[in-house]
Amino acid sequence: MYDLIVIGAGPGGYEAAAHAGRMGKKVALIEKERLGGTCLNVGCIPAKTFLRSSKLFHECGEAASYGVRLGSIAFDMPAVVERKNRIVGTLTKGVEGMLKRAGVETITGHARLVSRNAVQVGSERYEAANILLATGSRPARPPIPGLGSERVLDSDTVFSLTRVPETIAIIGGGIIGLEFACFFNEVGSKVSVYEMLPQIAAGSDLEISHRLLQIMKRAGIEFNLSSKVLGIEGSTVHYAASDGTESSVTTDCILNATGRAPVVDGLGLEEVGVDFSPKGVKTSDLGKTNVAGVWACGDVTGRRMLAHAATREGIVAVNNMFGKKDRIRYQAIPSVIYTHPEVSSVGRTEEEVKALGIEYKKSVVPMAVAGRFLVEHEGGTGMVKVLAGARFGEILGVHAIGDASSEFIVAAAAMVEMEMCVSDVSEIVFPHPTVSEALREAILGVH
Repeated sequence: MYDLIVIGAGPGGYEAAAHAGRMGKKVALIEKERLGGTCLNVGCIPAKTFLRSSKLFHECGEAASYGVRLGSIAFDMPAVVERKNRIVGTLTKGVEGMLKRAGVETITGHARLVSRNAVQVGSERYEAANILLATGSRPARPPIPGLGSERVLDSDTVFSLTRVPETIAIIGGGIIGLEFACFFNEVGSKVSVYEMLPQIAAGSDLEISHRLLQIMKRAGIEFNLSSKVLGIEGSTVHYAASDGTESSVTTDCILNATGRAPVVDGLGLEEVGVDFSPKGVKTSDLGKTNVAGVWACGDVTGRRMLAHAATREGIVAVNNMFGKKDRIRYQAIPSVIYTHPEVSSVGRTEEEVKALGIEYKKSVVPMAVAGRFLVEHEGGTGMVKVLAGARFGEILGVHAIGDASSEFIVAAAAMVEMEMCVSDVSEIVFPHPTVSEALREAILGVH
Protein backbone atom coordinates (compact mmCIF):
# COMPACT_ATOMS: atom_id res chain seq x y z
CA MET A 1 0.00 0.00 0.00
CA TYR A 2 1.42 3.33 -1.09
CA ASP A 3 0.85 6.67 0.55
CA LEU A 4 0.56 8.19 -2.91
CA ILE A 5 0.30 7.00 -6.50
CA VAL A 6 0.88 9.65 -9.15
CA ILE A 7 -0.43 9.00 -12.65
CA GLY A 8 1.61 10.94 -15.19
CA ALA A 9 5.26 12.01 -15.11
CA GLY A 10 5.12 15.56 -16.42
CA PRO A 11 6.23 18.62 -14.37
CA GLY A 12 3.18 18.34 -12.14
CA GLY A 13 3.49 14.60 -11.58
CA TYR A 14 7.22 14.11 -11.13
CA GLU A 15 7.66 17.19 -8.94
CA ALA A 16 4.73 16.13 -6.75
CA ALA A 17 6.06 12.58 -6.47
CA ALA A 18 9.53 13.80 -5.52
CA HIS A 19 8.06 16.26 -3.00
CA ALA A 20 6.08 13.48 -1.32
CA GLY A 21 9.11 11.20 -1.39
CA ARG A 22 11.23 13.82 0.35
CA MET A 23 8.51 13.99 3.02
CA GLY A 24 9.22 10.33 3.74
CA LYS A 25 6.13 8.97 2.02
CA LYS A 26 5.95 5.76 0.01
CA VAL A 27 5.31 6.91 -3.56
CA ALA A 28 4.81 5.30 -6.96
CA LEU A 29 4.88 7.26 -10.21
CA ILE A 30 3.19 5.66 -13.21
CA GLU A 31 3.95 6.82 -16.75
CA LYS A 32 2.99 5.09 -20.00
CA GLU A 33 5.44 6.95 -22.23
CA ARG A 34 8.41 9.16 -21.25
CA LEU A 35 9.45 10.89 -18.06
CA GLY A 36 9.09 14.64 -18.31
CA GLY A 37 5.72 14.71 -20.03
CA THR A 38 4.73 17.24 -22.67
CA CYS A 39 6.92 20.08 -21.39
CA LEU A 40 10.19 18.23 -21.50
CA ASN A 41 9.63 16.05 -24.56
CA VAL A 42 7.36 17.97 -26.97
CA GLY A 43 6.65 21.30 -25.32
CA CYS A 44 8.51 23.98 -23.40
CA ILE A 45 12.05 22.67 -23.71
CA PRO A 46 12.04 21.62 -27.39
CA ALA A 47 10.24 24.83 -28.40
CA LYS A 48 12.69 27.05 -26.56
CA THR A 49 15.61 25.09 -28.02
CA PHE A 50 14.27 25.76 -31.51
CA LEU A 51 13.66 29.44 -30.70
CA ARG A 52 17.17 29.91 -29.33
CA SER A 53 18.57 28.67 -32.64
CA SER A 54 16.29 30.85 -34.74
CA LYS A 55 17.07 33.90 -32.62
CA LEU A 56 20.81 33.34 -32.98
CA PHE A 57 20.40 32.87 -36.75
CA HIS A 58 18.41 36.10 -36.94
CA GLU A 59 20.93 37.97 -34.79
CA CYS A 60 23.76 36.88 -37.07
CA GLY A 61 22.02 38.78 -39.82
CA GLU A 62 21.99 41.88 -37.60
CA ALA A 63 25.52 41.49 -36.22
CA ALA A 64 26.85 44.44 -38.23
CA SER A 65 24.72 46.75 -36.06
CA TYR A 66 26.88 45.67 -33.12
CA GLY A 67 30.15 46.11 -34.99
CA VAL A 68 30.53 42.41 -35.83
CA ARG A 69 31.15 41.39 -39.44
CA LEU A 70 30.17 37.87 -40.46
CA GLY A 71 30.45 35.86 -43.66
CA SER A 72 27.70 33.65 -45.07
CA ILE A 73 25.51 31.81 -42.58
CA ALA A 74 23.13 28.88 -42.96
CA PHE A 75 20.44 27.29 -40.81
CA ASP A 76 21.02 23.55 -40.26
CA MET A 77 17.64 22.09 -39.27
CA PRO A 78 18.87 18.51 -38.63
CA ALA A 79 21.56 19.91 -36.32
CA VAL A 80 18.92 21.90 -34.43
CA VAL A 81 16.81 18.77 -33.98
CA GLU A 82 19.88 16.82 -32.81
CA ARG A 83 20.69 19.52 -30.26
CA LYS A 84 17.08 19.46 -29.05
CA ASN A 85 17.26 15.69 -28.59
CA ARG A 86 20.51 16.00 -26.67
CA ILE A 87 19.11 18.62 -24.30
CA VAL A 88 15.93 16.61 -23.73
CA GLY A 89 18.03 13.53 -22.97
CA THR A 90 20.15 15.40 -20.45
CA LEU A 91 17.11 16.82 -18.65
CA THR A 92 15.36 13.43 -18.65
CA LYS A 93 18.33 11.92 -16.84
CA GLY A 94 18.07 14.76 -14.36
CA VAL A 95 14.42 13.89 -13.65
CA GLU A 96 15.32 10.22 -13.24
CA GLY A 97 18.01 11.14 -10.74
CA MET A 98 15.71 13.41 -8.76
CA LEU A 99 13.06 10.70 -8.45
CA LYS A 100 15.64 8.11 -7.43
CA ARG A 101 17.06 10.38 -4.72
CA ALA A 102 13.54 10.99 -3.41
CA GLY A 103 12.89 7.24 -3.21
CA VAL A 104 10.07 7.28 -5.76
CA GLU A 105 9.24 3.99 -7.47
CA THR A 106 8.58 4.43 -11.20
CA ILE A 107 6.21 2.10 -13.04
CA THR A 108 5.82 1.98 -16.82
CA GLY A 109 2.36 1.41 -18.23
CA HIS A 110 -1.14 2.80 -18.69
CA ALA A 111 -2.87 3.37 -15.35
CA ARG A 112 -6.62 3.23 -14.87
CA LEU A 113 -8.59 3.95 -11.72
CA VAL A 114 -10.54 0.94 -10.46
CA SER A 115 -11.56 2.50 -7.15
CA ARG A 116 -10.84 5.67 -5.18
CA ASN A 117 -7.69 4.05 -3.79
CA ALA A 118 -6.58 1.60 -6.46
CA VAL A 119 -5.28 1.65 -10.03
CA GLN A 120 -4.76 -1.07 -12.59
CA VAL A 121 -1.63 -1.19 -14.77
CA GLY A 122 -1.82 -4.12 -17.16
CA SER A 123 -2.42 -7.18 -14.99
CA GLU A 124 -1.12 -5.48 -11.84
CA ARG A 125 -3.22 -3.70 -9.23
CA TYR A 126 -1.72 -1.03 -6.99
CA GLU A 127 -3.36 0.54 -3.94
CA ALA A 128 -2.72 3.88 -2.26
CA ALA A 129 -4.22 6.18 0.34
CA ASN A 130 -4.08 8.98 -2.23
CA ILE A 131 -4.06 9.13 -6.03
CA LEU A 132 -2.89 12.20 -7.94
CA LEU A 133 -4.01 12.57 -11.54
CA ALA A 134 -1.35 14.33 -13.61
CA THR A 135 -2.02 12.95 -17.08
CA GLY A 136 -1.42 16.24 -18.88
CA SER A 137 -2.77 17.19 -22.30
CA ARG A 138 -2.56 16.38 -26.00
CA PRO A 139 -2.80 18.63 -29.07
CA ALA A 140 -6.38 19.85 -29.49
CA ARG A 141 -8.20 18.76 -32.62
CA PRO A 142 -11.22 20.97 -33.31
CA PRO A 143 -13.79 19.65 -35.81
CA ILE A 144 -12.07 20.94 -38.95
CA PRO A 145 -12.32 18.51 -41.89
CA GLY A 146 -8.88 17.22 -42.82
CA LEU A 147 -7.17 18.46 -39.66
CA GLY A 148 -6.34 14.89 -38.67
CA SER A 149 -4.45 14.22 -41.88
CA GLU A 150 -0.92 12.86 -41.53
CA ARG A 151 0.23 15.82 -43.60
CA VAL A 152 -0.86 18.25 -40.88
CA LEU A 153 1.72 18.75 -38.15
CA ASP A 154 0.84 19.53 -34.55
CA SER A 155 2.79 20.77 -31.55
CA ASP A 156 4.05 17.22 -30.92
CA THR A 157 5.12 16.19 -34.42
CA VAL A 158 6.56 19.53 -35.59
CA PHE A 159 9.77 18.86 -33.68
CA SER A 160 10.68 16.08 -36.09
CA LEU A 161 10.94 18.37 -39.12
CA THR A 162 14.23 17.90 -40.93
CA ARG A 163 13.95 20.85 -43.31
CA VAL A 164 12.75 24.42 -43.23
CA PRO A 165 9.57 24.75 -45.33
CA GLU A 166 9.39 27.59 -47.82
CA THR A 167 5.84 28.38 -46.71
CA ILE A 168 3.83 27.36 -43.66
CA ALA A 169 0.24 27.97 -42.62
CA ILE A 170 -0.34 28.00 -38.86
CA ILE A 171 -3.85 27.45 -37.56
CA GLY A 172 -4.15 29.25 -34.25
CA GLY A 173 -2.77 32.54 -32.95
CA GLY A 174 -2.32 31.57 -29.32
CA ILE A 175 0.93 30.94 -27.48
CA ILE A 176 1.87 27.82 -29.45
CA GLY A 177 1.02 29.32 -32.83
CA LEU A 178 2.85 32.56 -32.13
CA GLU A 179 6.04 30.90 -30.94
CA PHE A 180 6.21 28.69 -34.02
CA ALA A 181 5.32 31.63 -36.27
CA CYS A 182 8.30 33.46 -34.80
CA PHE A 183 10.61 30.47 -35.24
CA PHE A 184 9.72 29.72 -38.85
CA ASN A 185 9.75 33.38 -39.83
CA GLU A 186 13.24 33.87 -38.41
CA VAL A 187 14.65 30.88 -40.28
CA GLY A 188 13.28 32.01 -43.63
CA SER A 189 9.80 30.52 -44.07
CA LYS A 190 6.92 32.60 -45.34
CA VAL A 191 4.45 32.35 -42.47
CA SER A 192 0.70 32.93 -42.45
CA VAL A 193 -1.40 32.61 -39.27
CA TYR A 194 -5.14 31.93 -39.19
CA GLU A 195 -6.93 32.89 -35.96
CA MET A 196 -10.70 32.85 -35.48
CA LEU A 197 -10.61 35.53 -32.74
CA PRO A 198 -10.09 39.24 -33.47
CA GLN A 199 -6.83 39.29 -31.49
CA ILE A 200 -3.75 37.15 -31.04
CA ALA A 201 -2.61 35.78 -27.67
CA ALA A 202 -6.16 35.60 -26.34
CA GLY A 203 -6.27 36.24 -22.61
CA SER A 204 -3.31 38.59 -22.71
CA ASP A 205 -3.62 42.26 -21.87
CA LEU A 206 -5.12 43.80 -25.01
CA GLU A 207 -2.62 46.65 -25.24
CA ILE A 208 0.27 44.20 -25.11
CA SER A 209 -1.43 41.89 -27.61
CA HIS A 210 -1.85 44.75 -30.08
CA ARG A 211 1.79 45.75 -29.71
CA LEU A 212 2.96 42.17 -30.33
CA LEU A 213 0.77 41.94 -33.42
CA GLN A 214 2.31 45.11 -34.85
CA ILE A 215 5.85 43.87 -34.21
CA MET A 216 5.25 40.43 -35.73
CA LYS A 217 3.58 41.96 -38.77
CA ARG A 218 6.58 44.25 -39.30
CA ALA A 219 8.78 41.15 -39.11
CA GLY A 220 6.93 39.79 -42.16
CA ILE A 221 4.37 37.40 -40.66
CA GLU A 222 0.91 37.47 -42.24
CA PHE A 223 -2.05 37.39 -39.86
CA ASN A 224 -5.62 36.52 -40.78
CA LEU A 225 -7.70 37.43 -37.74
CA SER A 226 -11.41 36.69 -37.29
CA SER A 227 -10.86 33.96 -39.86
CA LYS A 228 -12.40 30.52 -39.70
CA VAL A 229 -10.61 27.53 -41.21
CA LEU A 230 -13.26 25.54 -43.06
CA GLY A 231 -11.23 22.50 -44.06
CA ILE A 232 -7.93 21.10 -45.27
CA GLU A 233 -7.37 19.20 -48.49
CA GLY A 234 -3.85 17.95 -49.03
CA SER A 235 -1.66 21.03 -48.73
CA THR A 236 -4.51 23.50 -49.16
CA VAL A 237 -6.23 25.39 -46.35
CA HIS A 238 -9.76 26.61 -47.03
CA TYR A 239 -10.91 29.47 -44.82
CA ALA A 240 -13.48 32.23 -44.44
CA ALA A 241 -11.95 35.69 -44.03
CA SER A 242 -13.16 38.28 -41.55
CA ASP A 243 -15.57 39.72 -44.11
CA GLY A 244 -17.11 36.30 -44.74
CA THR A 245 -15.55 35.70 -48.13
CA GLU A 246 -14.15 32.22 -48.65
CA SER A 247 -10.62 31.69 -49.89
CA SER A 248 -7.84 29.13 -49.88
CA VAL A 249 -4.06 28.95 -49.71
CA THR A 250 -1.72 26.16 -50.76
CA THR A 251 1.40 25.81 -48.66
CA ASP A 252 4.38 23.52 -48.09
CA CYS A 253 3.47 22.83 -44.50
CA ILE A 254 0.40 23.12 -42.24
CA LEU A 255 0.63 23.30 -38.46
CA ASN A 256 -2.31 22.75 -36.13
CA ALA A 257 -1.62 25.10 -33.21
CA THR A 258 -5.14 25.34 -31.85
CA GLY A 259 -4.05 24.60 -28.30
CA ARG A 260 -4.06 21.51 -26.12
CA ALA A 261 -6.81 19.40 -24.58
CA PRO A 262 -6.74 17.62 -21.18
CA VAL A 263 -6.18 13.85 -21.25
CA VAL A 264 -9.25 12.59 -19.39
CA ASP A 265 -10.23 9.52 -21.41
CA GLY A 266 -9.29 5.96 -20.54
CA LEU A 267 -8.57 6.75 -16.88
CA GLY A 268 -11.65 5.22 -15.29
CA LEU A 269 -12.90 8.58 -14.07
CA GLU A 270 -16.53 7.74 -14.86
CA GLU A 271 -16.46 4.50 -12.89
CA VAL A 272 -14.99 6.13 -9.80
CA GLY A 273 -17.30 9.15 -10.04
CA VAL A 274 -14.71 11.88 -10.58
CA ASP A 275 -16.30 15.11 -11.79
CA PHE A 276 -14.80 16.01 -15.16
CA SER A 277 -15.60 17.18 -18.67
CA PRO A 278 -13.63 17.44 -21.93
CA LYS A 279 -12.30 20.71 -20.47
CA GLY A 280 -10.63 18.87 -17.60
CA VAL A 281 -10.96 17.39 -14.13
CA LYS A 282 -12.60 19.80 -11.72
CA THR A 283 -10.46 20.68 -8.71
CA SER A 284 -10.40 23.09 -5.80
CA ASP A 285 -7.52 25.48 -5.09
CA LEU A 286 -6.24 22.75 -2.76
CA GLY A 287 -5.98 20.23 -5.60
CA LYS A 288 -8.96 18.14 -4.46
CA THR A 289 -11.45 16.49 -6.80
CA ASN A 290 -14.98 15.64 -5.67
CA VAL A 291 -13.84 12.12 -4.72
CA ALA A 292 -12.05 11.79 -1.37
CA GLY A 293 -8.46 10.69 -1.81
CA VAL A 294 -8.34 11.55 -5.53
CA TRP A 295 -6.45 14.70 -6.46
CA ALA A 296 -5.40 16.33 -9.73
CA CYS A 297 -2.83 18.82 -11.00
CA GLY A 298 -1.53 20.27 -14.25
CA ASP A 299 -3.03 20.30 -17.72
CA VAL A 300 -5.54 17.56 -16.91
CA THR A 301 -7.43 20.14 -14.81
CA GLY A 302 -7.64 22.53 -17.76
CA ARG A 303 -7.07 25.49 -15.44
CA ARG A 304 -3.65 26.92 -16.30
CA MET A 305 -1.81 24.92 -18.94
CA LEU A 306 1.65 25.95 -17.85
CA ALA A 307 4.44 23.68 -16.61
CA HIS A 308 5.22 25.84 -13.58
CA ALA A 309 1.51 26.02 -12.69
CA ALA A 310 1.37 22.21 -12.83
CA THR A 311 4.36 21.96 -10.51
CA ARG A 312 2.83 24.32 -7.97
CA GLU A 313 -0.56 22.57 -8.18
CA GLY A 314 1.08 19.20 -7.58
CA ILE A 315 3.02 20.42 -4.55
CA VAL A 316 -0.08 22.11 -3.13
CA ALA A 317 -2.03 18.86 -3.52
CA VAL A 318 0.70 16.83 -1.79
CA ASN A 319 0.96 19.29 1.07
CA ASN A 320 -2.79 19.22 1.68
CA MET A 321 -3.15 15.45 1.40
CA PHE A 322 -0.51 15.00 4.11
CA GLY A 323 -1.78 17.63 6.52
CA LYS A 324 0.16 20.76 5.55
CA LYS A 325 -2.20 23.61 4.70
CA ASP A 326 -1.42 25.18 1.35
CA ARG A 327 -3.24 26.68 -1.61
CA ILE A 328 -2.43 28.01 -5.04
CA ARG A 329 -3.04 31.64 -5.93
CA TYR A 330 -3.75 31.60 -9.64
CA GLN A 331 -3.52 35.38 -9.96
CA ALA A 332 0.14 35.18 -8.96
CA ILE A 333 1.16 32.64 -11.61
CA PRO A 334 3.29 34.33 -14.28
CA SER A 335 3.13 33.42 -17.94
CA VAL A 336 5.49 33.99 -20.86
CA ILE A 337 5.13 33.88 -24.63
CA TYR A 338 8.62 33.17 -25.96
CA THR A 339 8.30 35.10 -29.18
CA HIS A 340 10.95 37.64 -30.14
CA PRO A 341 10.29 39.91 -28.38
CA GLU A 342 9.02 38.00 -25.36
CA VAL A 343 5.70 38.76 -23.69
CA SER A 344 5.55 38.25 -19.91
CA SER A 345 2.68 38.85 -17.52
CA VAL A 346 1.28 38.20 -14.08
CA GLY A 347 -1.88 39.26 -12.31
CA ARG A 348 -4.94 40.87 -13.85
CA THR A 349 -5.16 42.43 -17.28
CA GLU A 350 -6.56 45.92 -17.68
CA GLU A 351 -9.68 44.41 -19.24
CA GLU A 352 -10.21 42.18 -16.18
CA VAL A 353 -9.70 45.09 -13.79
CA LYS A 354 -12.28 47.14 -15.65
CA ALA A 355 -14.77 44.25 -15.78
CA LEU A 356 -14.46 43.77 -12.01
CA GLY A 357 -15.11 47.45 -11.41
CA ILE A 358 -11.82 47.93 -9.57
CA GLU A 359 -10.57 51.50 -9.40
CA TYR A 360 -7.01 51.49 -10.62
CA LYS A 361 -4.06 53.49 -11.84
CA LYS A 362 -1.61 52.45 -14.50
CA SER A 363 1.88 53.23 -15.63
CA VAL A 364 3.45 52.39 -18.99
CA VAL A 365 7.14 52.91 -19.69
CA PRO A 366 9.33 51.83 -22.62
CA MET A 367 11.83 49.07 -21.97
CA ALA A 368 14.45 51.48 -23.25
CA VAL A 369 14.40 53.34 -19.91
CA ALA A 370 16.76 50.56 -18.85
CA GLY A 371 20.25 51.14 -20.23
CA ARG A 372 20.92 47.40 -20.35
CA PHE A 373 18.00 46.96 -22.76
CA LEU A 374 19.53 49.45 -25.19
CA VAL A 375 22.90 47.71 -24.90
CA GLU A 376 21.46 44.26 -25.57
CA HIS A 377 18.83 45.11 -28.19
CA GLU A 378 19.90 47.42 -30.99
CA GLY A 379 16.72 48.86 -32.44
CA GLY A 380 14.66 46.74 -30.02
CA THR A 381 11.26 47.76 -28.78
CA GLY A 382 9.19 46.98 -25.72
CA MET A 383 7.22 48.28 -22.79
CA VAL A 384 6.28 47.50 -19.22
CA LYS A 385 2.74 48.13 -18.01
CA VAL A 386 1.77 48.14 -14.34
CA LEU A 387 -1.74 48.22 -12.89
CA ALA A 388 -2.22 49.19 -9.24
CA GLY A 389 -5.18 49.81 -6.95
CA ALA A 390 -6.19 53.45 -6.88
CA ARG A 391 -6.56 53.64 -3.11
CA PHE A 392 -3.74 51.58 -1.61
CA GLY A 393 -1.43 51.12 -4.58
CA GLU A 394 -1.51 47.33 -4.40
CA ILE A 395 -0.01 45.77 -7.52
CA LEU A 396 -2.80 44.16 -9.52
CA GLY A 397 -0.99 43.20 -12.71
CA VAL A 398 2.28 43.55 -14.57
CA HIS A 399 2.53 43.06 -18.34
CA ALA A 400 5.68 43.42 -20.40
CA ILE A 401 6.76 43.02 -23.99
CA GLY A 402 10.48 42.94 -24.65
CA ASP A 403 13.31 40.42 -24.56
CA ALA A 404 14.55 39.49 -21.08
CA SER A 405 11.12 40.24 -19.58
CA SER A 406 10.77 36.52 -18.79
CA GLU A 407 13.71 36.82 -16.42
CA PHE A 408 12.24 39.60 -14.28
CA ILE A 409 8.54 38.68 -14.33
CA VAL A 410 9.16 36.40 -11.34
CA ALA A 411 9.89 39.54 -9.28
CA ALA A 412 6.51 40.93 -10.29
CA ALA A 413 4.90 37.57 -9.44
CA ALA A 414 6.39 37.77 -5.95
CA MET A 415 4.94 41.25 -5.57
CA VAL A 416 1.47 40.04 -6.55
CA GLU A 417 1.78 36.92 -4.37
CA MET A 418 2.83 38.97 -1.33
CA GLU A 419 0.21 41.67 -2.05
CA MET A 420 2.86 44.36 -2.17
CA CYS A 421 2.10 48.00 -2.83
CA VAL A 422 3.98 50.57 -4.86
CA SER A 423 5.37 52.03 -1.63
CA ASP A 424 6.82 48.62 -0.71
CA VAL A 425 8.57 48.26 -4.05
CA SER A 426 10.16 51.68 -3.67
CA GLU A 427 12.34 50.17 -0.94
CA ILE A 428 13.64 47.34 -3.14
CA VAL A 429 17.04 47.86 -4.76
CA PHE A 430 17.19 46.74 -8.40
CA PRO A 431 20.69 45.98 -9.74
CA HIS A 432 22.12 48.32 -12.35
CA PRO A 433 22.42 47.94 -15.25
CA THR A 434 19.72 45.33 -15.78
CA VAL A 435 16.60 45.19 -17.92
CA SER A 436 14.63 44.70 -14.68
CA GLU A 437 15.06 48.41 -14.00
CA ALA A 438 12.27 48.97 -16.52
CA LEU A 439 9.97 47.15 -14.09
CA ARG A 440 11.07 49.42 -11.26
CA GLU A 441 10.48 52.56 -13.33
CA ALA A 442 7.03 51.37 -14.35
CA ILE A 443 5.99 50.59 -10.78
CA LEU A 444 7.32 53.83 -9.39
CA GLY A 445 5.56 55.65 -12.23
CA VAL A 446 2.14 54.74 -10.84
CA HIS A 447 0.55 57.96 -9.56
